[in-house]
Formats: sequence, structure tokens, C-alpha cells
Amino acid sequence: MRTKIITDAEALALCEKAEDHFFDRKSASIDGKGVQKIVVAFANADGGDVYIGISDGKHEPNAANRWEGVRLIEEYNQHIQAISEISPTVAAEISFIKTQNRPTYILHISIEKSQSVHKTAAGSIYERKGAQSLPVKDPQKITELAFAKGAQSYEEYTIDKGTAEDIVDAKEIEVFLSEFSPSTDPLDIALNKHLIDRSSFKPKVAGILLFANEPASIMTKKCSVKIARYTTKEDDPERDHLGTIETLEGPLYPLIRQTVKRTTDTMSSINVWTADGPKAMEYPPETLWEIVVNAFIHRDYSISDDVQIKIFDNRIEVISPGRLPAFVTSENILDVRYARNPKIVNILSKYKTPPNKDIGEGLNTAFQKMKEWKLQSPEIIDEVNYVRVVIPHASLATPQDAIIEFIEKHRTITNRQAREITGIKSENAVKSVFYKLQSAGLIEMIPELKGNKAAWRKPIQT
Repeated sequence: MRTKIITDAEALALCEKAEDHFFDRKSASIDGKGVQKIVVAFANADGGDVYIGISDGKHEPNAANRWEGVRLIEEYNQHIQAISEISPTVAAEISFIKTQNRPTYILHISIEKSQSVHKTAAGSIYERKGAQSLPVKDPQKITELAFAKGAQSYEEYTIDKGTAEDIVDAKEIEVFLSEFSPSTDPLDIALNKHLIDRSSFKPKVAGILLFANEPASIMTKKCSVKIARYTTKEDDPERDHLGTIETLEGPLYPLIRQTVKRTTDTMSSINVWTADGPKAMEYPPETLWEIVVNAFIHRDYSISDDVQIKIFDNRIEVISPGRLPAFVTSENILDVRYARNPKIVNILSKYKTPPNKDIGEGLNTAFQKMKEWKLQSPEIIDEVNYVRVVIPHASLATPQDAIIEFIEKHRTITNRQAREITGIKSENAVKSVFYKLQSAGLIEMIPELKGNKAAWRKPIQT
């Protein structure tokens, strides 16, 4: 275990930092049970950092006096031992911190997000919510936590409302088997792939989603997709901005294809300014495809909600129910591989033309294609119960370069055009870019155009 020496300013910053969803601090007097509670809560949420030896604001209002620590590292043995008693084992890095001017040590515990649902030595379950470590006692809530983390997959659950015939007599399983090798019949593959429970003969969630004629009418949870058109670029659209809403339903394979097609059709009716002038909104086909596929195959089907596609004037947002599972975060999602619904992923990969290649490279392809098209990368946001992927329609070039390129091709540029090609939402922020280019002698305002007709051009040589 390493010891890190920090400055007094860094120590004060730790004492002043507000406790939140990823950060907590406790006095060195906390017992092993208290440490277990906090570590379990972080491990069952999104990970975080705990500093033992720094009092919290409730016990010491003055931040400068919160640094306590202990003189001997061995005094933290009980806390470290308590962490080792958590079940299953938590992935945590333990280190010590001290300053040059203080003789005491702080215990730093860095907890990673994990796939498992963790318990204290007493069998209690906690989850981090904001700045609190809250108990999870309701069995249903514990099950939901297991689904959210990927410790259990809802695709394995049986549906009492359904029957085996909903799978084996469905049209889609006939389509699937017509291209499947070696040839087999619907009942055999449904049993061999565990799409039907052998003891009760009831269908499992994965089987209904993949092959039932109308999955949404059998599952009590929503499994459809809603495509909404918003005639605005605002981050928080108002009801007046909402245009058409379309709901699509059906087995996963044709539903994915239909979703991509309807989204493409809708966005192609939107004109946006590009460096080459006004054009229909367009993205690399691979980008839209891979992000939509991920929304369906990695969503949490235990959550009663639909996949949502929101099409704006300057972006598309794909919203998938369920937070990122296990150890996956928005920072490492392009580097790690984890399937929340491995059975669905596997069977979709068996289609003659699979929507997924089952090799975990989909999102990497989506990002790479945006780069090749010189468009800004998608943004992945892990929200409370959803993963939102924002696909911007904005140039990858710097605002200055994009504006100069546009003027080179079209002679003039307005504030609105500059906002569209750069992705900058603020009119004043674009003005700031214009003024910097003007100061550099690269552009000038057209004198005769004022107000909402104001425009810029390359300086005229006299």
C-alpha cells in the first residue's frame, strides 16, 4: 500500500470538498461497520472515493479543522479488515495520504463500480444516492439493483402471461430458421437456446423479445420504441417544439431495422447548414445503426419504458432504459466489453445479416465513422435510470477553421450559419469567435448589413 504526500492546499481542498455521489469522508473514529456501509454503497452504485480521517461538515463546520488522521498506519487495520469482509469482494484500491506539515495519515479507499450486488458482513445492502448511503431492504428493490448492475439479466425471467406457442408458432422464428444452419425446428431451438423454461414450458423474456409476433402485448414491461421529432435546437425543448411521435413494435430483428429506417427518413427532411451549404441532415450510416442496435441489445428490459429516439434540428438523442451495467462507465465504454443480455446478443448474431457482430466493436465503429465524416463525436451520458447518446450534427473542425472554410466557399457567413456548422448554441459565443477572427485580420463585418441580416466576409483589400 502506497503513501502519497500532498500539499497543504490539496489537503484543505479535500476538507472543503462537498460530499456527493462519488465522494465521502469520515472521522478516523468510524468503526468497521460504518466503513463497510459506505464502501458497499459505493460499490453498489457507480464507485467512488472515501477518505477516513477527515471529519465531515456535520461534526466540524470549520473545514480547516477537519483533517484529523492517525499517527500510525496500523491504526487503520480494523478498517481495512472490515473491507475484506464485504461479500462478494469489492474491487478497491487502498492507500494512505499525509502532508509534509502534518504527522497524521489519512486512509484513502477508491472503490470501483462492479457487476455484483455487495453486502456488509451482517448481510445488509446499501446504495449510494447523492451524498447518502441508503439501505436497500425491499426484495424487489434488491432485484432491480441486480438487474441494473448486470448481476442478473431480466432476459432469463419467465413470463407467466405467455405460452410456448408465442415463440414456436411465431412468424419471426420461421424467418430466422429459414437461414439457420444446421436446419432445426422451432421447438428444438427454443429449448436448446433456453428461450423456453423446460419445467414450466413458459416462455422467457429473451424468446418473447426475439420472436413473438407482438412482444409488447405479452410483456408487462414496455419493449417498444418511440421516435419523436422536435423542431428546435434547445437542450430542454418545450411542448410546443414537439412534432410527430411514432411508436414502433415487433420482434427485435425487424424492429431494429424499422427504427433505423424511420429515423433516417425523418432526419433526411431536416435541412442544416454545412461547409458545403444547406443539406439534408446526414450521419454515417454505421454510426446511427450501431448506436440504435446498442440501445436495444444492452438496455435493461426490467424497466418499464421504451427506447426513445429524439430527433432535433441539430442532433439525435438515443435513450436506452437502464444505467450502464457492471464496471462499464461513460469514460471506459469504448475499451471494455460487457453484455447485459448475452442471450439476445448471441441469437441476433446468428442471423444471416446480423445487426451486431457480437465482437463488441459497435460503438468504436460509430465514433470512428463520425471522425471520418469530420463530425463531432457522440456523447454518452449515464443518467439515473437511462443511458443517453447524443449524436451532434456539427463539424469536427475548430469553430475558427469551420467559419473560415465556410467563407472560402460561400463568401459570407451569418451568426445562424456559424452556429449550425460549429455546433455552438450561443449567439454571443459565436460573436466572440467572429471578433477574434476580426482581430486576427481574417474576417470583417459587412458594413451595409445590420441587425438580423448581419454577416461577415474576408477583408476586402484596398
